[in-house]
Amino acid sequence: MKLVVGLGNPGKRYHGTRHNVGFAIIDALAAGPDVGGFQSRFDSQVAELHDGVEKVLLQKPETFMNLSGRAVRQAVDFYQLPLTEVLVVCDDFNLPLGKLRFRTKGTHGGHNGLRDIQNHLGTTDYARLRIGVDAPPEDEAIDFVLGRFRPSEKPVIADALSRAVQGVMLWIREGIGPCMNQYNG
Repeated sequence: MKLVVGLGNPGKRYHGTRHNVGFAIIDALAAGPDVGGFQSRFDSQVAELHDGVEKVLLQKPETFMNLSGRAVRQAVDFYQLPLTEVLVVCDDFNLPLGKLRFRTKGTHGGHNGLRDIQNHLGTTDYARLRIGVDAPPEDEAIDFVLGRFRPSEKPVIADALSRAVQGVMLWIREGIGPCMNQYNG
């Protein structure tokens, strides 16, 4: 079994914001034919994706971004998942708009959702996919990530989200190495 966690904030107010690209990826994956509906578990909305013999839990923590670690920890503990079977998908304003970056591990890089996951798991040794949402104006990071994409940015982010969904499916089938080779260029 694998776990794909999309980070974001729950509620209509945050739908479509830069900070919710992780939720957007989970929603896109959950729209597939081999996915059951969302259910409330682990302080999250979760759905099961079946890809051949592989069962994948899709998770959207409902704890708000900065407290995502508790929800991730609950799912990891319940299924006794090795962290090699976990992928966290989130926004990154240190990357250009639409840039994808897969990593096997790494620091939180100032991302509060990743920081909380690191604190709850006690390690940075879990894979992540960061999706570039562009850099905020100086001293406006919070308003920027909680804001929506400008009309001129929407085609770029739509393409990035499509590529990210393909990348997550590649991770499910082949692991992190092929993802880094294909998407980090």
